[in-house]
Amino acid sequence: MSAIIHGAGAATALSTFNPVDSKKLAAPCRTNLPARSKRYIVAGSDASKSFGSGLRASHSQKLIANAVATKTDTSATTGTGHELLLFEALQEGLEEEMDRDPHVCVMGEDVGHYGGSYKVTKGLADKFGDLRVLDTPICENAFTGMGIGAAMTGLRPVIEGMNMGFLLLAFNQISNNCGMLHYTSGGQFTIPVVIRGPGGVGRQLGAEHSQRLESYFQSIPGIQMVACSTPYNAKGLMKAAIRSENPVILFEHVLLYNLKEKIPDEEYICNLEEAEMVRPGEHITILTYSRMRYHVMQAAKTLVNKGYDPEVIDIRSLKPFDLYTIGNSVKKTHRVLIVEECMRTGGIGASLTAAINENFHDYLDAPVMCLSSQDVPTPYAGTLEEWTVVQPAQIVTAVEQLCQ
Repeated sequence: MSAIIHGAGAATALSTFNPVDSKKLAAPCRTNLPARSKRYIVAGSDASKSFGSGLRASHSQKLIANAVATKTDTSATTGTGHELLLFEALQEGLEEEMDRDPHVCVMGEDVGHYGGSYKVTKGLADKFGDLRVLDTPICENAFTGMGIGAAMTGLRPVIEGMNMGFLLLAFNQISNNCGMLHYTSGGQFTIPVVIRGPGGVGRQLGAEHSQRLESYFQSIPGIQMVACSTPYNAKGLMKAAIRSENPVILFEHVLLYNLKEKIPDEEYICNLEEAEMVRPGEHITILTYSRMRYHVMQAAKTLVNKGYDPEVIDIRSLKPFDLYTIGNSVKKTHRVLIVEECMRTGGIGASLTAAINENFHDYLDAPVMCLSSQDVPTPYAGTLEEWTVVQPAQIVTAVEQLCQ
């Protein structure tokens, strides 16, 4: 079946990644993504979210459950389809790519018959065998390096970090090998690796298990970064990342795994370079991603009741930014608020602020404002944990200040 391309706009500059010419390298299964569509196909979020059985929904989970994204195009979620939780959508996308391409393999701690720490790889070992779904020792540096080496020989590994914080132990492999080998080899090798796993501030998981590593990895040359926020884009981004010739880090938020949404039965992929227009508006552009999408949409309800019309964009592509979509919005609203769960110092918001100021300064009627997490280790206590993360009330206040 033909693939549906999610998103729209003109091509975002990707020159820093120097994509590989598949005619020059005869590695197996070179699959190029089709050209970018010229219209949006946006999947909104199902208002009814499931958070598992027997678990008390946290404050953050209630915010996610109550946030209803406005759909600008329902073609992706109407008609035939099936409901999946976000972790099931990731699993389905991974399984489809393993069916399509025998060079796709999975490796990580407990990814085999246990099914992964959040069951994203459930059932894959039974279907594809232990050689393609490889349980590894508890040594992130070793199995990440093994995956990079496998990619150099023509395989397409999907490496799971049991928790994204653990991947700090593999930072040398990700930085010096994963991101650089295509360049340092003069283009002789490509590294079609996907590195993925749960991260973000969960529910009383403590400082080490609540890390946001976007800011750590954004400075590494040669690596793309994307963040999923709905079952629809989780599956589509997973499939696109596996097909990419560039190394891709896919960020999954631990609190979003049990989101439920209807996704199409037909095959589709999401463009790795494009943002998603979640809610069109006129007064202010709010840029966000991952879990904060739902805090923003909760705030948007209050803002609409107060007479404001915010435009909400899920940037999805953390590196490179989709400056085409972002720029068109800035030119329309002339005000920008960035909302992120990343740390304020050196975070994604800081880089995005710089990019907007450099490219669209003349269109701004007010300085770009960025709401980020507190620059402190995430506390274990629930009330303190929530204090460190941006809440909807803060978003409402910030919009009111910017629109004065």
